[in-house]
Amino acid sequence: MIKARNRQHLVEQIDTHFKLDAHVKEAFLQVDREAFVPSEFRHLSYNLDALPLAASQWISSPLTVAKMTQHLELKGVDSVLEIGCGSGYQAAILSKICRRVFTIERIDELLKEAKARFSQLEMHNIFARFDDGQRGWKQYAPFERILFSATAKEIPEVLFEQLAEGGILIAPVEQSPDYHIITRFYKKNGRITSETIEPCLFVPVLDGTRK
Repeated sequence: MIKARNRQHLVEQIDTHFKLDAHVKEAFLQVDREAFVPSEFRHLSYNLDALPLAASQWISSPLTVAKMTQHLELKGVDSVLEIGCGSGYQAAILSKICRRVFTIERIDELLKEAKARFSQLEMHNIFARFDDGQRGWKQYAPFERILFSATAKEIPEVLFEQLAEGGILIAPVEQSPDYHIITRFYKKNGRITSETIEPCLFVPVLDGTRK
């Protein structure tokens, strides 16, 4: 009961800053953020703060997760690929809206922890992989939506190739070290167009993998 109240309070906080669509709101009400937050920060789970994870990574602010989710325009979407699993919280939210969520993490420690959470919470429609997410996941392509949960300097061409016709890719794109912009890319008739949405700040996408 307390957890349900906490989730409701979180949704109300987000909604005051960013008007949530009903399906995004419902997803947030179904996921316990504290399950994805390190134990020493659990008391801050339902604040609108980004929080530290292992390996110098961060779990994004719930407000940021809400914006990225809503900007993906997920209603009726079957498959989404996430680049940068991190704690797994963003993938968990996506899993409440889409039939299949594919998420890639380059830091082995984070991936193992996220997989354990998905299993414990019985989120069986999330498929997680240890790899450099910038290569995508060719086996399950094309994806209707692709989401970067870390800042990219540029989007690898291979990911546009794995984006379905009519699909959307959302990424924070670095303009300068301290200035990133959430950017939405569209694929139509094989061509990529883009629009900028708003400034943001994420950890950077890094090359390779780390055991």
